[in-house]
Amino acid sequence: MSKEYKILKEAYDSIKKKIPYVPEIAITLGSGLGDFVNDLKIDAVIDYASIKNFPKATNQNHKGKFVFTTIGGKKVLVMQGRIHFYEGYSAIEAVRPVRLIAMMGVKKLILTNAAGTPNKKYRPGDIMIIKDHISFFAPNPLIGENVEEIGIRFPGMTNVYDPDMIKVIKKVATKNKIKLQEGIYCQLKGPSFETATEVKLLGKLGVDAVGMSTVIEVIAARHAGMKTAGLSVITNMGTGISKVELSDDDVRETAAKIAVKFEKLVKGIIANL
Repeated sequence: MSKEYKILKEAYDSIKKKIPYVPEIAITLGSGLGDFVNDLKIDAVIDYASIKNFPKATNQNHKGKFVFTTIGGKKVLVMQGRIHFYEGYSAIEAVRPVRLIAMMGVKKLILTNAAGTPNKKYRPGDIMIIKDHISFFAPNPLIGENVEEIGIRFPGMTNVYDPDMIKVIKKVATKNKIKLQEGIYCQLKGPSFETATEVKLLGKLGVDAVGMSTVIEVIAARHAGMKTAGLSVITNMGTGISKVELSDDDVRETAAKIAVKFEKLVKGIIANL
């Protein structure tokens, strides 16, 4: 048994009696989007802090909880907040929530995030379907001993954002008259925002949205055999495009403004997957 799988198994064993059912779908909530669960009927809640061997969420905007609920007739696991590499954890530790939900039996994962943009055609408040990502600025969570019990040593990344899930997202958006962008996401290490020169470089690389999460989680999910889809809420123009100093307050405020539209979209997606 690999070292990391032993850690994960102990984590799973510490909460398995609290897990009410096998979730069909999981969703990770990004910065400013954590209130998504407020009007849902909650079946069970598991705090990350109660899980053995588990990293603790230190970002005050990420509650660090597994919330079990039902949406559109589907059993859903909402990851209310995430663990970030910038909190001082290794990439392996940061993806433990993703690997743990795979052990719970989750087959489909929707990841959401708040992101800035180097794309001058985008505007704060836009929602972007992630069609692909650039990973080489972030640490790969598969470095080190392969967790053979979870996946193969060299997983491919072809269509890592599942085409069928993307079709559902577009169909739901069209039905609800929600305009979506579609582009490339890039994860940087954080926690500082990018410089104007970095934003200019990212734009030249074809990046449409940039944040501090998601990519390493998608890699871990693919390694574990899960299908994934990603949504970025564009909260700000990148440094150099925006003439004001960026702050986390701006991120949360913009995310809050589109909360109703975002919730309607996500609930529709889940119901139709």
